[in-house]
Amino acid sequence: MTLIISLMSVLVVSTIVVGILLDRKKSLLLEHPRLGKRIMGANLSFFTVLSVFAIIYLFSGSNAFAEVATASTAADAGAKGLGYLAAGLSTGLAAIGAGIGVGVTGSAGIGAISEKADVFGKTLIYVGLAEGIAIYGLIISIMILGKI
Repeated sequence: MTLIISLMSVLVVSTIVVGILLDRKKSLLLEHPRLGKRIMGANLSFFTVLSVFAIIYLFSGSNAFAEVATASTAADAGAKGLGYLAAGLSTGLAAIGAGIGVGVTGSAGIGAISEKADVFGKTLIYVGLAEGIAIYGLIISIMILGKI
């Protein structure tokens, strides 16, 4: 499991590094327009294969959660692991959604404020509502962690 996690970490870091390098050398992408799609396709396929291996390993009945639950059964340990996964997903996906919402409402709000300064309070409310989604995800993950 440690090998799978380290390979996934290397894959994510390499994707970020390749993205930064391609962003700095935009002429390379202009000369070879399919290069970016090929790199993303390769990264996505490797990530999918590693994710499938991780899921198979988690549900194979191995001793992956022995440190988490020494006195409990394997099913209880698997449930704890899935609870931690659910808590992480609820926080992470809510934060991504809130970031997209704040980006959209913030840019629209700045455009509206530049035309009419009286709408500042209304746009601030919309941005705050979009930020609230991340807080809802955090509350859900705290509730999940409270049940584990």
